[in-house]
Amino acid sequence: MTATPTLPPTVQRGPLSRRRVLGATVAALALPAACVLSVLVGSRPIGIDDLAHALFTPTGSPTDTIVAELRVSRTVVALLVGAALGVAGTLIQALTRNPLGDPGILGVNAGAAFFVAVAVGAFGIGTARGYLWFAFVGALAVTVVVYLIGASGRRGVDPLRMTLAGVAVGAVLSGITTALMLIDPVSFVKLRGWDAGSIVERGPEVYLPVLPFLGVGIVIALALAAPLNALGLGDDLAATLGARVARTRILAVVAITLLAGGATAIAGPILFVGLMVPYVARWIAGPDQRWTLSLSLVIGPTVLLLSDVLGRVVLAPGEVPVGVVTAFVGAPVLIAVVRRSRMRSL
Repeated sequence: MTATPTLPPTVQRGPLSRRRVLGATVAALALPAACVLSVLVGSRPIGIDDLAHALFTPTGSPTDTIVAELRVSRTVVALLVGAALGVAGTLIQALTRNPLGDPGILGVNAGAAFFVAVAVGAFGIGTARGYLWFAFVGALAVTVVVYLIGASGRRGVDPLRMTLAGVAVGAVLSGITTALMLIDPVSFVKLRGWDAGSIVERGPEVYLPVLPFLGVGIVIALALAAPLNALGLGDDLAATLGARVARTRILAVVAITLLAGGATAIAGPILFVGLMVPYVARWIAGPDQRWTLSLSLVIGPTVLLLSDVLGRVVLAPGEVPVGVVTAFVGAPVLIAVVRRSRMRSL
């Protein structure tokens, strides 16, 4: 970005605070620990020795197969989806200046689910690889529509109008999707796992085609950190400081679409990760988007990995989809954010 805006007063805190350093250190250590837990914990526990054998001297044993084909792929998917949702949520909250924003607020989840429902109902597609691109296109189409509605006024893009448009479009599409599933419940049995938000049985054939889109989205998001700090001062002051307001918003929407749409296409609609992660990142580092975006990139995968591990043990030997776990964990966070009397400024 060419703009070099001045940071808001709340961001100009001089040297890094002890909380930032401590929080970043804990987050950096928690992520590899969560990855190890994700590989070890499950209906068939894996020991450290078995893990080392499977990774470095595999012989094709059942344990090696479980580690290589199930646990590692599941962990990789959680890393990708968690990072994408965490960064997308941070972008949405910064763009709309709404600490309650998450990818669902722009209708991304509803758009992806609707297009997947069309793929299943109209074309008989029943595999994740088959409806992957329908989910991605649905997320992209709905985000563009919501953005155009939000930008339809005389004053350009209005974050409040865009938020309301996202909620309205998402509600309509969710209603249509539910109706389609009720009309033909047999065909949509295959969709239940995806619709609940799951990272199970998502091999490389599912996540590799989406990986470039997630990479581009993360690069754009990190490049927008400084301009988003300027937008926190208000559009007029941001423009005075040299920030390109319209371009920043358009690029932010593009990044949100790539990240949230890609994550939803892989794992289905997973709620509250995009809400919880920015909240924790801001608690650690304050409203500086350079810190919150970087921390979200680490905290997001950690939250999703730990939620998935919790889903494996809470009803063992059965499993609870990670989307259900994040809903249970995220709801109290949402209530805490709403009840907080002095919400941190964005």
